[in-house]
Amino acid sequence: MKNGQTAEIWNNDGGTCTEQSYKSVPFFLSSRNYGVFVNHPELVDFEVASENVSRTAFTVQGEKLEYFLFGGESLSDVIERYTALTGRPALPPAWSFGLWLSTSFTTNYDEATVNSFISGMEERDIPLDVFHFDCFWMKEQEWCSFQWDERMFPDPKAMIKRLKSRGLRVCVWINPYVGQRAPIFGELMEKGYFLRNKDGSVFQTDLWQPAMAIIDFTNEGARKWFGDRIRELAAMGVDAIKTDFGERIPTDVVYADGSDPYKMHNYYSYLYNKTVWEALSEAEGSPCLFARAATVGCQKFPVHWGGDCFSDYYSMAETLRGGLSLCMSGFGFFSHDISGFEATGTPDLYKRWLAFGLMSTHSRLHGSNSYRVPWAFDEESCEVARFFVKLKGSLMPYLYGSAVHTHKTGIPMMRAMVLDFGRDRNTHTIDTQYMLGDSLLCAPVFSEDGDCAFYLPDCGKWTDILTGEVLDGGKWYERRYDYFSMPLYAKPDSIIVFGNFKDCADYDYTDGMTIKIYGIADGHTAETEVYDSRGRLAVTVRAQRSGNVLNVAVKGDYKSFKVETPSQEYEVYLV
Repeated sequence: MKNGQTAEIWNNDGGTCTEQSYKSVPFFLSSRNYGVFVNHPELVDFEVASENVSRTAFTVQGEKLEYFLFGGESLSDVIERYTALTGRPALPPAWSFGLWLSTSFTTNYDEATVNSFISGMEERDIPLDVFHFDCFWMKEQEWCSFQWDERMFPDPKAMIKRLKSRGLRVCVWINPYVGQRAPIFGELMEKGYFLRNKDGSVFQTDLWQPAMAIIDFTNEGARKWFGDRIRELAAMGVDAIKTDFGERIPTDVVYADGSDPYKMHNYYSYLYNKTVWEALSEAEGSPCLFARAATVGCQKFPVHWGGDCFSDYYSMAETLRGGLSLCMSGFGFFSHDISGFEATGTPDLYKRWLAFGLMSTHSRLHGSNSYRVPWAFDEESCEVARFFVKLKGSLMPYLYGSAVHTHKTGIPMMRAMVLDFGRDRNTHTIDTQYMLGDSLLCAPVFSEDGDCAFYLPDCGKWTDILTGEVLDGGKWYERRYDYFSMPLYAKPDSIIVFGNFKDCADYDYTDGMTIKIYGIADGHTAETEVYDSRGRLAVTVRAQRSGNVLNVAVKGDYKSFKVETPSQEYEVYLV
């Protein structure tokens, strides 16, 4: 899908509507079942069938070039081997798959504002798992001081305790920069914890806030200081950290350990996220990031989101394209700002993006200059949010099993169609739909009229999990969808386990399971596994069809279940 393009592997804060990228990974996949990883942290230029239409070329400055070639029977094999070298994604905590709600990038909020959002979600029966405090939990222009704004939050530890008593997890925003107005600036400067100019002075810039400096993560003392601040937040009850920025890193500076600043530009994002991840792991035990800047290896520290996009259908589509590209680069989990970050979209866009966002691995309501609570758009938005939050919650036994598979193999949970169906050439250029795990095809609606074209690969009969409609594979279809639907099709010969979801994504997936078996062909067998919310194998399910008889075996530590066959009628026997 990159044919004809030039790609510069160089982290930039360019938003999602440009050729620049927050996340730069010098790795590419070919539909001929091989991948190439260029082992250089500095700028790598790729010419993808552009300079020469029959070749992909890549160049670096200097006199040496090192790259790795990976092959396999499938693209999944290639990614599995690539991530064996560069690192596999950690398993995100089960609660992180629920809905996240943010204060957005707004300047005036306090505990009363936060509680009004949470109460509004509760009153409208929209389950919420995570509440996120964006920039202004700290005083303006003092980022990143790690000090709560006492004018708005006089007792943050008590406030967090109150939020957690309502069943919520808490996330806070940080970045690796420190504004000169921050109370800690002088201390950090004296200790040498900032990047320096060649003359020994502290590097400062006004790009994000006045006279800000940048933490030097090659300095052991700076890493410890930064990590201690994360541990203090965790001690307060903070569960997740949004690691924003980390891509505006200069190349005319001096690092404490003497690192080449040109080679450090992209790699800085790895040290930044690694420092936060390790500190949160030590303190809290089940770490979760919401990270922006990234490079090779950052997939080990999930979750990553798409960054700042506009609030329109073009940006919604580009968000999916960018996410699929990221996931094809070894990143297992992906999120984005539902309805877009910049400006404020229409209620129509909000409702369509809700469906897309909640059928992604991770789901967050966040924006720039307005709150993204659904009632700020219209009351139907609340109904749509409720519908898709509960749908995703009920899919958690399937989704978390898929997450464990991603953690073990490196194969992304949210992935382009070609990764699973490379033998079907129709899938090679599709970037408007994706597989969510092995068995569920998702196609967001990118139009105001609700029209959506989607392709079902040629491997049997696919079943709409919402309506039960069965369609033949190997064909394109066009349907019109209301706000409470989108193409969600179960792959032939698959088993999807639904759970008894109530209000939290972290629940007992084995209590009240509904085992749905889709399109088993005569003589075929399907299998699946159900993990508990700690990632431990709990149940295995196996279904085998012979004629009109379907034998189903359910083994393991479960409490209750029922079996349904939505797409076909069989004589079902438990064995």
